[in-house]
Amino acid sequence: TEHVATATLPASFNDLLPHFLVEPDDEYIVKNKPVTLTCRSTPATQIYFKCNGEWVHQDDHLIDRTVDPATGLPIMQVKIDISRQQVEKIFGLDDYWCQCVAWSTTGTQKSQKAYVRIAYLRKNFEEEPIGKEVSLNQEVLLRCHPPEGVPAAEVEWQRNEHVIDPVSEPNFLVTADRNLIIKQARLADTANYTCVAKNIVARRRSSPATVLVYVNGGWSTWTTWSACSSVCGRGWQRRSRSCTNPTPLNGGMACDGQNVQKSACTATCPVDGGWSDWSNWSECGVDCSMWRSRECTQPSPGTGGKDCQGIDLQSLNCTSQQCLQTHLEATASGVEDVALYVGIVAVALCLTLILIVVVLVYRRKKEGLDADVADSSILTTGFQPMGIKPSKPENSHLLTIQPDLTTTTTSYQGTLHSRHDGTTHTGTAKFSMTNGPLLDPLPNGSHHTLHNGKMTSDPAEFMTRLSNQTYFKTLPRDVANTSYGTFNFLGGRLTIPNTGISLLIPPEAIPRGKIYEIYLTAQRKEDLRLPLAGCQTLLSPIVSCGPPGVVLTRPTILSMDHCSDACPENWAIRLKKQNYEGVWEDVLMMGEELISEPYYCQLEAETCRVFSEQLGRFSLVGESLNMSAAKRLRLVLFSDAYCSTLEYNIRVYCMDDTQDVFKEVMQMERQLGGRLIDEPHVLLFKDSYHNLRLSIHDMPQAHWRSKLLAGYQEIPFYHIWNGSQRFLHCTFTLERLNLSTCELTCQLCVWQVEGEGQSFSLDFNIAKPLFGTLPQICASTQSSLAGPSAFQIPYLIRQKICSSLDTPCPNGADWRLLAQRLKLDRHMSFFASKASPTSVILDLWEAQHFHSGNLNQLATVMADIGKQEAMIFLVSDGEC
Repeated sequence: TEHVATATLPASFNDLLPHFLVEPDDEYIVKNKPVTLTCRSTPATQIYFKCNGEWVHQDDHLIDRTVDPATGLPIMQVKIDISRQQVEKIFGLDDYWCQCVAWSTTGTQKSQKAYVRIAYLRKNFEEEPIGKEVSLNQEVLLRCHPPEGVPAAEVEWQRNEHVIDPVSEPNFLVTADRNLIIKQARLADTANYTCVAKNIVARRRSSPATVLVYVNGGWSTWTTWSACSSVCGRGWQRRSRSCTNPTPLNGGMACDGQNVQKSACTATCPVDGGWSDWSNWSECGVDCSMWRSRECTQPSPGTGGKDCQGIDLQSLNCTSQQCLQTHLEATASGVEDVALYVGIVAVALCLTLILIVVVLVYRRKKEGLDADVADSSILTTGFQPMGIKPSKPENSHLLTIQPDLTTTTTSYQGTLHSRHDGTTHTGTAKFSMTNGPLLDPLPNGSHHTLHNGKMTSDPAEFMTRLSNQTYFKTLPRDVANTSYGTFNFLGGRLTIPNTGISLLIPPEAIPRGKIYEIYLTAQRKEDLRLPLAGCQTLLSPIVSCGPPGVVLTRPTILSMDHCSDACPENWAIRLKKQNYEGVWEDVLMMGEELISEPYYCQLEAETCRVFSEQLGRFSLVGESLNMSAAKRLRLVLFSDAYCSTLEYNIRVYCMDDTQDVFKEVMQMERQLGGRLIDEPHVLLFKDSYHNLRLSIHDMPQAHWRSKLLAGYQEIPFYHIWNGSQRFLHCTFTLERLNLSTCELTCQLCVWQVEGEGQSFSLDFNIAKPLFGTLPQICASTQSSLAGPSAFQIPYLIRQKICSSLDTPCPNGADWRLLAQRLKLDRHMSFFASKASPTSVILDLWEAQHFHSGNLNQLATVMADIGKQEAMIFLVSDGEC
């Protein structure tokens, strides 16, 4: 039997369906307190509740009937109470729900379902915030996952028991997953942070998380040097700085380094003045007094010394007899003086009259002289004639002046003459140029015989003549760092041995009929310093090739080592060139090359290849974009070749990983008599502003000990990073306890402060050479090659390959496929901008594979492309 609440409707409302004015809502049972569900409908004859599919007993309904005064419709309201016991009967199976149904004579309506749940909030947080120590201005993230609960708990954050309001405090942010973010940690943000979770049942607090904002110390600027501690002779002066910019707080790191610097000084000693001897007494004067004097000149006071004490003029009264005699003599002398003065005035008047007469006579005679005679007198003076025209043509050779070719000029007067001119060509070929001077010209009609690309003249004479030019004053005079030769249209190659520096002059780069004398030199870094700013560092040697201004029809390829890591995203690398005024200019930015520019660069793992249509002075400069940028350093260990004392020195050189620097160090160590005691090691040095530290450990204490007072030696960051320091090294002085001890085993540790380091094991006998004597590094006879001997691909075969691949093919079997097979496809746009893309590709292949190239491999690539010209590689050199 169903128990329902019923009512009788007026006849006029029998055709209306009931609609709900109030429907039951979801409710939560807190602890043991029951909840009430309400349902109101009009017009309705009966209303009943159904919970979890079962009708609620009629006695459990609380019914209230009213009439709507506006419409006259009856309103029926029914309420029921739900207890915790009723809900717990089905807890775990399904949610407890109730729904009311309203009836009228026309039909029925069902309300929405109302779910009744038991509210709770567990005690333990699923994730509590964890305290942190952070630096100033760092972002802080505090995580919080509240306890499980019904309904879900709301989260608020407290700082030192005060609620954080992100609206009023924009430095705080509460994320959607209830975590707290401190955008920029301030000192005031050092506090205890608590995550508070709450719902209608309970309120839970997490364990407090302490955030400590620390400040690392920073040095203030140095004070000015103090006065020398000694007022006379050698002393000391000091300057200081304090760790107050900022001061370390809350456990922040103290400043690294010294707060006081001392420097030796020499103070000039003060010299006190001394009196000279008194002069003789003067004669007795008219006033019956005589005097004498002395000077403060033995010695004169200087450098803050004291002046002489006392008087410098002393007077004394004469005796009565001396005073009377002097007075009489003075009276007589006065009469004689008057006569003398009158005579002098008369003589002066006579002389003046005579002089006036002489001047008047001279002027009258001068007016009658011929003007040409006056003009000719000018030629007898000390002035040089300017633009004088001779009277006789046969004497014109006397005015011909040989020009000084060592002075600044604006046109090139080098060996740019035709191969067929012979001795009949008496003029010097010239072409206009807007910049500085080049080399002196060769004598007219002279020819140089090319022996493997080398001139027959003396190398020292060539360097002397080259260095005398205005533009080349900074060129080194040592032949070991310079290579030169004479080249024509067949091209050639210049190489500086043992430096990784070479210049490839492709065939047809020099116009036909021209012969150029070209040089290649490596500059010493201390002779020519680049202006570096900010995070910039020198990544390559400074290389000069020239003469600048010569006409080239195709780009040459300059190869040189670099020491950057293989991560271009960490660097902004620029190619710099020095102009004729001596100013370094950026001519290329890696990754932003324009094919219309006369420069292009290919950056390989350890080598940079510069395509240039203009010769000059180049270098590669890098600017780090982040602290992950690193330079490759080469660590080389040397020691004394012979040790006859107890002391033993180990020198650890830290240099850029380029061959030219290594060559300089090897040459210097050979002069010092050193020996190499271990293979060179490569270390990545990051742009982290931290110094490089070196130390030696694990020596056998029974036989060796270190004489260093500190545990390590340190090389400042900027000395390494700017790349301009030569022979940068640390010396470790060890001492053996017995002269018979020769075996040395130890560990060399090298690390950057707060960074990863490396450790190298050393085990050698100091009495026996490890690697023998240092290898001799001298100029090779093959440093200059001209013509076909400079290239691996024969000239005629090269021409056939270019003519075959330059023409585009529909199937792509042209120069583009050659670049792809040679792994040069990233330079497609550069190759396409040239008249003969294939020739530029072959030039780059020649530059890369001069010592290691394999023509058979190139022939295989040509065969894969489908070109029969590849078979020509298999013929012998004699047939070519």
